[in-house]
Amino acid sequence: RNAAWTAAGSADLAAEFQEAVTEVIAAKALAACHQRRLFRLVVAGGVGANLRLRERLNSTLAKVGGRVFYPELDLCTDNGAMIAFCGAQRLAQGLTKPMNQGAFAIRPRWPLNQLSAEFSGG
Repeated sequence: RNAAWTAAGSADLAAEFQEAVTEVIAAKALAACHQRRLFRLVVAGGVGANLRLRERLNSTLAKVGGRVFYPELDLCTDNGAMIAFCGAQRLAQGLTKPMNQGAFAIRPRWPLNQLSAEFSGG
């Protein structure tokens, strides 16, 4: 170990890494928006909790008249929280079926407006 390495050095390295990563993500997001001609972007999951990334994406998309949407921070801890939120919404609607009584459909892209979709299977 280098005795000269300090906590401040670690913090500086982390900040520089974060800047580099947010710069690349913002550039790729902007390129994707241009490619698709869509300038509204949703950022969710754990990455949506990164405040510096939010700032960078907001300013990048604003320059081209775009806008970025995020869930509330407490729902951005990880995708598990988003999945649990969907489950809570289903439960609140009275949509319950014990897992041992039937299978469920795997939906990698499950629109929130379809939360009431019933489980499939027997």
